[in-house]
Amino acid sequence: MMHIVLSGYYGFDNVGDEAILFSIVQALKGINPDIKLTVLSNNPETTKATYGTDAVNRWKIKDVISAIKSSDGLISGGGSLLQDETGMKSIPYYAGIMKIGQWLNKPVFVYAQGMGPIKQGLSKWMVKKTLNKVDLITVRDEDSKALLEKIGVTKSSQVVPDPVMSIDAQSFTNEWLKKNDVPSSYIAVSIRDWSTTVDYKVRIANALDHLVQQGNTIVFVPMHGKLDEIASYDIVGMMREASYVAPGDASIQEKISLIGQSRLLIGMRLHSLIFSAINHTPFVAISYDPKIDSFSSICEQPVAGHVGEENWDSQAIITQVENIMANEANHTDLIRGKAEVLQKEAFSTPQLAVNLFSQSNL
Repeated sequence: MMHIVLSGYYGFDNVGDEAILFSIVQALKGINPDIKLTVLSNNPETTKATYGTDAVNRWKIKDVISAIKSSDGLISGGGSLLQDETGMKSIPYYAGIMKIGQWLNKPVFVYAQGMGPIKQGLSKWMVKKTLNKVDLITVRDEDSKALLEKIGVTKSSQVVPDPVMSIDAQSFTNEWLKKNDVPSSYIAVSIRDWSTTVDYKVRIANALDHLVQQGNTIVFVPMHGKLDEIASYDIVGMMREASYVAPGDASIQEKISLIGQSRLLIGMRLHSLIFSAINHTPFVAISYDPKIDSFSSICEQPVAGHVGEENWDSQAIITQVENIMANEANHTDLIRGKAEVLQKEAFSTPQLAVNLFSQSNL
């Protein structure tokens, strides 16, 4: 029986990263139903119960070493693991896990990661030294590939879609919509906190007020549990008009359904945009990171503004939303075409991983 260890930002109640884990587990089991998967998790018991996998505490290094030692290989990713934007601990941790795999002579597969930002010299050195010795690198966009080349990673990398693109969203439902008697036509909104001098929440609130006054319903979809729920209520408090806030603790499937049933999404979180794409729902992005711009470009969807820049206002959001609504069928066809290609390509990545780990056993 093949045994694979999965390392990522798992067990932290971030629905984007949990959706990555969900999609990788589903894809690997689709290829090999008997495969054994062990997840390095911040909350092993919840991870076991949610995904039907084994799990060990990602902070207990002895348990991590034992899991990798008994495996046929290590998957690192997906998500934005190798970056120092959110602090200096991320790169040493994830590079360290890969190093353990290398010391134990296990094949290491980098799975559809979004690379960067990597600003510090030490961070660049660690990433370069680690990735030049892994067995296979896949990244989720051209910017990530270019960044690795720039910092001196000579190991070639392959651009593949985000793992979440492989999810079939058609069967998911959401009971919360029915219980709260939410109108069937609504705009979904996914936002997050971000440290900036730009009053982006005020701009979003003003745009949403205008859209409500034009007869639209607003439903906030918090992607990262309580954190995004609080950020959503911050904007609700700035609005003059009424809106809905969905539960932050809703399941992955429920949040995918919430975004899928909307007319369009106004989104900051990357995986809210991906949830939109797999449902063939148009979106207007608000960027805080290059990964937002990259995915929006891939799907040919607009970015209304960047939370670190002053050169946009509430009208920029309104204009993009009204443009989509005025040409709804065309925008839906456009994102459907883009998404269907990505969905097919996303299934190649788990096969690459299984092939790699199978070869190591020969």
